Amino acid sequence: MRLTPIAFAAAIVAGTMASAGHGQRPDTQIDARSAAMAQQAQAALTAGRHDEATDLYETALAVDPRNRAAYLGLARVAQAQRLPGKAIRLYQDALTIEPNDLNALAGQGEAYVQRGAVDRARRNLTRVQELCGRNACPQATSLAAVIQRGPPVEAAQASPPATPTPATPAPTPQPN
Repeated sequence: MRLTPIAFAAAIVAGTMASAGHGQRPDTQIDARSAAMAQQAQAALTAGRHDEATDLYETALAVDPRNRAAYLGLARVAQAQRLPGKAIRLYQDALTIEPNDLNALAGQGEAYVQRGAVDRARRNLTRVQELCGRNACPQATSLAAVIQRGPPVEAAQASPPATPTPATPAPTPQPN
């Protein structure tokens, strides 16, 4: 009688532990539907259909939020649309899944340059070079070239600012 509650508690714990891992996929296995959508999105991005690519990448992430390729694709779309801040955040989401992803680190570095944060891009380049080791990988070479070119000169910065015209004050009524 005294052991019944203890045995009952142990049975619940054992049953819970056995069912916790059942049915879960390993982190490296991405849902096939999500991977297929990411491939379709890549084709749309290559064709220049940014809105379609965004929709497909977002759907791929809804199916499987661990799809790093979808985060990278969305970041590339954001860069193509001149949204470096959004691209940086999306690359960071991919790096949360895999901190040593060379493509995400290099892409984030390019987005930093696009935004004007060259020092942060250099930190990413250092990290990419550490991961590549003695072999020069294409990600490091590409990022170094982007850093060398520097941030883009925006059209708004190229034209002189318009001088505001002074507002004429409203006439004050004169007493009669």
